[in-house]
Amino acid sequence: MKTIKGPAVFLAQFVDSKAPFNTLDGMCKWASDLGYKGIQIPTWESFLIDLDKAAESQTYCDELKGKVNSYGLEITELSTHLQGQLVAVHPAYDLMFDSFAPDNVRGNAKARTEWAVETVKKAATASRRLGLNAHATFSGSLLWHTMHPWPQRPAGLVEMGFEELANRWLPILNHFDKEGVDVCYEIHPGEDLHDGDTFERFLEATGNHKRVNILYDPSHFVLQQLDYITYIDHYHEFIKSFHVKDSEFNPTGKKGAFGGFNDWGDRAGRYRSLGDGQIDFKTIFSKLTQYGCDVWAVMEWECCIKSPEQGAREGAKFISDHIIEATEKTFDDFAGAEIDKEMLKKMLGL
Repeated sequence: MKTIKGPAVFLAQFVDSKAPFNTLDGMCKWASDLGYKGIQIPTWESFLIDLDKAAESQTYCDELKGKVNSYGLEITELSTHLQGQLVAVHPAYDLMFDSFAPDNVRGNAKARTEWAVETVKKAATASRRLGLNAHATFSGSLLWHTMHPWPQRPAGLVEMGFEELANRWLPILNHFDKEGVDVCYEIHPGEDLHDGDTFERFLEATGNHKRVNILYDPSHFVLQQLDYITYIDHYHEFIKSFHVKDSEFNPTGKKGAFGGFNDWGDRAGRYRSLGDGQIDFKTIFSKLTQYGCDVWAVMEWECCIKSPEQGAREGAKFISDHIIEATEKTFDDFAGAEIDKEMLKKMLGL
């Protein structure tokens, strides 16, 4: 068994043009003051990390890590969710995802993909320089628009889609392998990797690449009514990263999992601050601890009701209260005795 590390916080949703959320020092002090012990850094925010420098300079990485450590914090993982998304974009989503890319590759899908691949590779090298062994990202998607099988999917389409997705990621995965870092795909709606079956399809398409792993976030499974507890039983060996985010699913006679094109506040499935949703975190923390998952518990705040400030304040304590100090002792050890083979034989009637 393994004690989960934490609490930590994903900084992405808290970035702002106003202090303290517009500088690394400001965000580190804010997180530390709230009781967090780690931060997950979104690499698309250049004021938090210069990914080009981090990939090239050990000195820069040592200084960055030292600054974070000076606030009593550790870097849990780097995140390339936005860049990973751009590794694979179906043309139907070109315009919507173009804003994730720099100006010089917008409107040019091929150049954008090449930029995304190289950027995620830089994150692998930066992670190694920072002493990290896991990385958080999205898979991107070529097939999401076919999620509901109408019109009917032609035979072979899904297989070809995952083959192409794997082909795009294999050079990245090989680079991560060279750097000794695991790629943790957040299993998420909108991505081709959005449940257990799709994760297995991708894993098989990559030849069971050892760097293909999972960022486990149960909130996304509630919204699709997937058994997020049993998911851990199936995939615990792949869970190398963990987002602690709550959600709820309240279907009505008018709407269900597909959402009715509603905004977040009006959907049947919606994300909530920790403790305000329906997720059984006690069982989740118990299972991850029992299976020895070596992860940070990273709060990701997304809530359509509660403010981010309150969510962050409450989140640190919520996670701390759920972390289980893994026992190294069996509760009935006191009743044990030295092994006496002759006595054991008598007990067995031998």
